[in-house]
Amino acid sequence: MWPLLLLRRAQTLLLGLKTPRRTRHPFGILGTGARCQLCHTSQQSDANNPMEEETYYPLYPGHIPTSPLQKVLLAAGSAFMALYDPYRHDMIAVLGETTGFLALRNLRERMKNDPEGYRILQERPRIRLSTLDITGLRALPDGTFGREYVRFLDDNRVSPDTRMPARFVDDGELAYVIQRYREVHDLMHTLLGMPTNMLGEVTVKWFEAIQTGLPMCILGAVFGPVRLNARKLRILTSELIPWALRSGNSANCFLNVYYEERWEQTVESLRNEIGILPPPVVRV
Repeated sequence: MWPLLLLRRAQTLLLGLKTPRRTRHPFGILGTGARCQLCHTSQQSDANNPMEEETYYPLYPGHIPTSPLQKVLLAAGSAFMALYDPYRHDMIAVLGETTGFLALRNLRERMKNDPEGYRILQERPRIRLSTLDITGLRALPDGTFGREYVRFLDDNRVSPDTRMPARFVDDGELAYVIQRYREVHDLMHTLLGMPTNMLGEVTVKWFEAIQTGLPMCILGAVFGPVRLNARKLRILTSELIPWALRSGNSANCFLNVYYEERWEQTVESLRNEIGILPPPVVRV
């Protein structure tokens, strides 16, 4: 009875994205979050009025503040939907945000303790079609990171603009960390030499699970193989997972690489720099 009620509540949240009550603000709709500094001074005169309601604003564009209970319900509902349909990237995104606080905090510390990672946190670059010179990347020599990345986008008919924006992370800096993780995901496919089919996605998830500790990555790595046939499962367990585990353990944190400055570097040299082992050649 209770699991059914929880699942129904989670479904309501996922469909309606219900949030704590919001108040009207001169600059738009404000959600429960950090205190509005623009209004704080003018509100001080009414601080003693018990009927006066504090005004809040989201921590970053698109932020949807949620209570701990709402996060649990969102996590449960998104996990169910992600297992039911592994291609529901929106549900996978919600799951990552509602379960990843500790892992994201650890990733932020690793970035802060690395010179290049710290600069990424400060400058907050974005990987979008609007920030990429696709024509210039296509003109790079074969084997360079930029050329192979665009080839990956073309071959798999994917776009960096399809990555979901962070919404449920209640910290602006951590929201950027998970956004950065999402936007470099296709770059990891390129460096790991993995396609976007289920076999390739599961392999990348094993690598990312070791690297990030995100529960969403662990869930995808463990439960993703259930949809593979016997032959692909044998390839995964005998060749790809052992390689992904070795690479994940030997590699430096992949979020500490300013990829936008490495387009002209060869894929091989960038793999060596990060510590990614050469991918195995498998016939699917």
